[in-house]
Amino acid sequence: MVTARTALVVALIAVGVFFLSVGTIGLLRLPNVYNRMHATSKPTTLGTAAIFLAGFVSLGPGGAGLTSLVGILFLFLTVPTGAHMISRAAQRIGVPFMGSVTWPGKADDEDWRRSSDEE
Repeated sequence: MVTARTALVVALIAVGVFFLSVGTIGLLRLPNVYNRMHATSKPTTLGTAAIFLAGFVSLGPGGAGLTSLVGILFLFLTVPTGAHMISRAAQRIGVPFMGSVTWPGKADDEDWRRSSDEE
């Protein structure tokens, strides 16, 4: 039983390190704040959650293991909110998108309503 638990902990840590490495590479390689924000928020959440889960499996359900589960909950609540706030702040100070991408506006809502009414 101990070897199965150890193997699971090692696998979860490996998955976490992989996702955190992908997020770091995305941060270094991608061209603008919007792409970087997306490339770091998703892998950071998955990678850190996997490492917290490894801590839970290793430490058990009481004490520090419970802290790992609370850490996962905290991640899922804060990382998407932070990423959204970063993108809105970048938009408000005028950081442009790449290519022809724009923020959705009232005209887009009206186009969507017209197309859904026609169906």
